Amino acid sequence: MADATPGTPAPLLSVEGVTLQYKTHDAVVTATHRVGFDVYPSDRYILLGPSGCGKSTLLKAIGGYLAPSEGEIRLKGRAVHGPGPDRMMVFQEFDQLLPWKTVRENVMFALNASGRARGAEARDRADSYIEKVGLKKFADSYPHMLSGGMKQRVAIARGMAMEPDVLLMDEPFAALDALTRRRMQEELLRLWEDTRFTVLFVTHSIEEAIRVGTRILLLSPHPGQVKAELNSIPPALQGTGAAAALEARINDMLFVH
Repeated sequence: MADATPGTPAPLLSVEGVTLQYKTHDAVVTATHRVGFDVYPSDRYILLGPSGCGKSTLLKAIGGYLAPSEGEIRLKGRAVHGPGPDRMMVFQEFDQLLPWKTVRENVMFALNASGRARGAEARDRADSYIEKVGLKKFADSYPHMLSGGMKQRVAIARGMAMEPDVLLMDEPFAALDALTRRRMQEELLRLWEDTRFTVLFVTHSIEEAIRVGTRILLLSPHPGQVKAELNSIPPALQGTGAAAALEARINDMLFVH
């Protein structure tokens, strides 16, 4: 990516000309083609595009689970060569939690396994983030006792408790009903206002991208390529004529050739 202009912060995360491929039984499939973008500290950066454009594959590569066939991914200037506690992922599935562990134990598990915190420190940090997501009363509950939205809040607390450089969210609210999805979007924004963490968020919903993001990268249909990057999305845009106009503009950019 281009060098930052004087006075601007260095990118936290740089994706530089990344092509991602995977093998099927019959062929090698190209998921993304030479995708590049920068994410800065405290960004709510959205990867937006239709199903099959490679956005989830790209998130997995940033997480270190898939190596690019071309290009490079850099975090804090260092090349990404595998998973690490500096990047935590939240998926859309509700079964991300260990069913035999309580909410607190699920959040503590990642801290203990990574060595980021142990013992009383891990418990205190877990309790702090459980409280932040509004589940203090459910710290000793098991996953089967929770609703889908509550399970997602536990997954978010687990990721945030690691205090990663970037939180990777792969359509985390897609499996929720419309009302719960809206509530979870609001919860995420509230958490962000509290701690200003950096989040890279995948969605195929234009409305969600506008609601959640401060910056949006538009990816073309398969194979995913950069169509445009929208910066400085205004806050509190939802429900206004400007939001409808922006949604229509994004739709045209994504699907009109």
